[in-house]
Amino acid sequence: MLIEERCYVLHATSSPADFMAAYHRSGGMELQTRILGGLVGYYATEIGELNAIVSIWRYESFEERAKRRAELAAEPGWQAYLGEVRPMIQSMSNRLMTQLL
Repeated sequence: MLIEERCYVLHATSSPADFMAAYHRSGGMELQTRILGGLVGYYATEIGELNAIVSIWRYESFEERAKRRAELAAEPGWQAYLGEVRPMIQSMSNRLMTQLL
């Protein structure tokens, strides 16, 4: 199993609520959950770096993740969604983790 943790730190002018509203309104959630599958959840930080959103995704393998991410990137609706939310994002980070137990 492969777990992906994606963190988006938002500009001070955008809130996690703004980001999630755009995620729902522009169809980002529908596309991402349909194509990627394996959504564990979206979370907002309470301690540490604030004004950040963390999403966690589950995949069977790195190859499955690569295939699904490529399929998502090819979707015109996904590209339109990114055009709406990218201006909200100050920085992004990503971690891929393998299961030990």
